Amino acid sequence: MTVDVTFLPRRLLGRTGCDVTIFGLGGEGVLRTHGRSAEAVKVIHAALDQGVNYCDTAPAYANSMDYYGAALGERRREVFLASKTHERTRDGSLRLLDDSLRRLCTNHLDLWQLHDLRTQADLRAIFAKGGALEALVQAQAEKRVRFLGITGHHDPEILLEAMRRFDFDTVLVALNPADVHRLSFARTVLPEAARRGMGVIAMKTTAQGALLGPALLKMEEALGYAWSLSGVSLAIVGCKTPAEVAENAHLARQFAKLDDKKMWALEERTKMRAADFAYYKKP
Repeated sequence: MTVDVTFLPRRLLGRTGCDVTIFGLGGEGVLRTHGRSAEAVKVIHAALDQGVNYCDTAPAYANSMDYYGAALGERRREVFLASKTHERTRDGSLRLLDDSLRRLCTNHLDLWQLHDLRTQADLRAIFAKGGALEALVQAQAEKRVRFLGITGHHDPEILLEAMRRFDFDTVLVALNPADVHRLSFARTVLPEAARRGMGVIAMKTTAQGALLGPALLKMEEALGYAWSLSGVSLAIVGCKTPAEVAENAHLARQFAKLDDKKMWALEERTKMRAADFAYYKKP
């Protein structure tokens, strides 16, 4: 049976000018494994067959980049391919980029991001002479990367400070109904990203599954919440099987924006265990 991919919703990824599907394939799930290429390639192909055009990876995600390198081939042109550097120096990041492009079997990334910004020490290293930011700027000038971004789920203030120091194109950030109860990214990073015209990519929409359950949230509610937040371009979701890919694509096609009352109700349902769901934020 052929899947009709013509109406998988898309949104503008900030000032990049690129249209991305609101469901993007995350680098978790089966992609963050070792030695499971056959399964991972099936998941990647399933995403492309569903019309997904945003694919996320990182050097820190086990064999994820190798799986993409094996899967994409001529279909590389169909996707907006995003990766990251966890290195904090210029030279280390450029070495990582060389290795990433080799493993991904491509000559460029659509988005290269500073991975998992957590502390002021991270920022000092990145923005210092010889820091990772120099690698991002150089790689963009050499047309080995198109756009530059940051990622984080630990401390909103660190992301805000990075945004003040450099005009990044995107931010990948943790967003779910439990976020508002402590160190909220939605109430701090989202407004600033909107002011700067940045594309926003949501992650941890289910807090790695912790928010899902009979007494908690359904997948459609978690994704619906993220997709309904002002300024969010897409949500990336790690998938274990092609069936999970198909389910998330179906939810994207069925999505209708939640009103304020429904958004508040989802937030209230997470309140009693908010500390459990914010495990990835700083203490």
